[in-house]
Amino acid sequence: MTATSADPDPTKPFVVLGVGGGVAAYKACEVLRGLTESGHEVRVVPTEAALNFVGAATFEALSGHPVHAGVFADVPEVPHVRLGRRADLVLVVPATADLLAKAAHGQADDLLTATLLTTRAPVALFPAMHTEMWEHPATQANVELLRSRGCVVPDPASGRLTGPDTGKGRLADPAEIVDLARLLLAVPDALRPDLTGLKIVISAGGTREALDPVRYLGNRSSGKQGYALARVAAARGAQVTLVAAHTQSLPDPAGVQLRHAGSAAELRAVMHEVSGEADIVVMAAAVADFRPTNRADYKIKKTDHDPAPVELTRNPDILTELVAARKPGQFIVGFAAETGDSRADVLGHARAKLRRKGVDLLVVNAVGDGIAFEVENNSGWLLRADGTEITIPLGAKSALAATLWDTVLLARQS
Repeated sequence: MTATSADPDPTKPFVVLGVGGGVAAYKACEVLRGLTESGHEVRVVPTEAALNFVGAATFEALSGHPVHAGVFADVPEVPHVRLGRRADLVLVVPATADLLAKAAHGQADDLLTATLLTTRAPVALFPAMHTEMWEHPATQANVELLRSRGCVVPDPASGRLTGPDTGKGRLADPAEIVDLARLLLAVPDALRPDLTGLKIVISAGGTREALDPVRYLGNRSSGKQGYALARVAAARGAQVTLVAAHTQSLPDPAGVQLRHAGSAAELRAVMHEVSGEADIVVMAAAVADFRPTNRADYKIKKTDHDPAPVELTRNPDILTELVAARKPGQFIVGFAAETGDSRADVLGHARAKLRRKGVDLLVVNAVGDGIAFEVENNSGWLLRADGTEITIPLGAKSALAATLWDTVLLARQS
């Protein structure tokens, strides 16, 4: 049975999903599913090699469109020109070393590489290959050439490769790819390489302060905003260190050095260790203000008596310490999760915190049930030390991240 193509829905963003011939091709199915389920029209264009890993029928079933690798199908339609012109985004998952070389040097021997030449839409290629292939000077030269022409080519992740091998070259997590694709569709230049050469340290997630081996005091931060900041910064060329507290098992962002911390004391130690040489420090983690004065070595038992009061001790103010210890020219961003009360509204509390902390930029989120914490979207305000205030409308956390990096770059230049 031959698949037939439905007319593209002009109201939906149109994505050409190229698939290279690597073992990670199966993950393109997850990317395809993520894009179609979020309302995007997707046309899959695999290489012949990719079809050795995932059959055309799978891509056709998931996309609702026929799948061809060569330029001699539907010749009267001139498919490579039609697809290139129609695309709002061309995404390549995975981009093998061979495919990166062809794209960099303008070879067009199949439908995908020909489409890459005809499109004027944003192009994002997500590499996947063995470490030795990624690190080879030829591959690195091809990547730099593609980036210089405006293509988005994020560094791959580190982790398990084929067989027993582990190293840099693993495909970025499909959810991360989908998130960056949506960002590019919303803001086509959101991943321009304007953070290249900068060292950035970001904290994310919520700390936990142990009461006993089982229980803890914590907060509802998921780490999603901090991870979005790291993901976007790395895609824009920065050298990123992410210090992660508890983050609900989020996938590691590709191209990011990851450090872990559990309690406020652990986060404090790591942040002081890694922030010294950073150009930009972002404290997005939700750090517990207090910790139990005493931690039980055993599980506190439930009894018939009322529980003993929990005595609390104030934790150090990590952000204030980082501001006091910063090197000349270092730019520091703080986060404030606020609710209004009888004394002031959210912005009133945030403006006071900006003055008190001495940061260059404060990101303010109004928080509550289903707002900011544990959700995919975010909104708020960016307060600069010079008094400038920017309102961030509700949108994807990656979109807020892109706006934050734009604001940081502008502020550092002024």
